[in-house]
Amino acid sequence: GVLPFNKDETKARAFFDFAKAIGIETLSANPEKDQATFDLLDKLVAEYEINIAIHNHGPGAKYDKIDDVVTMVKDRHPRVGACVDTGHYLRSKEDPVEALDRLSDRLYGVHLKDVKDAKIMTILGEGDLDVAGCLKLLKKNDYGHSLAIEYEENPDNPVSDIEVCLSTVRKTLKQIG
Repeated sequence: GVLPFNKDETKARAFFDFAKAIGIETLSANPEKDQATFDLLDKLVAEYEINIAIHNHGPGAKYDKIDDVVTMVKDRHPRVGACVDTGHYLRSKEDPVEALDRLSDRLYGVHLKDVKDAKIMTILGEGDLDVAGCLKLLKKNDYGHSLAIEYEENPDNPVSDIEVCLSTVRKTLKQIG
């Protein structure tokens, strides 16, 4: 899940200890936007050699704009970076391809999720997400971290819809070479 971080070092160390024990390379996070929290994260990512990936959320969230993440990771330890959720950026009327590009040197997670008209979650490839643009940029940058297809609709029987999402990714990858 997306972990909350603040200046509480004991709580933060518990997350990092767990991640280290099971071999997790990156923690998805929703940290407080203050110097004390980010000073602590700088210290812990260096000590544990585990990345922090700030996960953006939808409109009104702490990190709903690309600039929110860019500003907070600027001048921080290189392991303090981003997990770009394309659907949430679409909901916040931000360009996910731009997010992937601007955060490319600190990108530790990507959630491919599609949205239509900034509000309707949909099957990957049926909304406003530039799937090809996202995958081209990830390929160009030799992205090597977590890439998840995120689909939250049809919770009672999502398998056929997820198969369509996977098919879209496979077709797009073939098209872009």
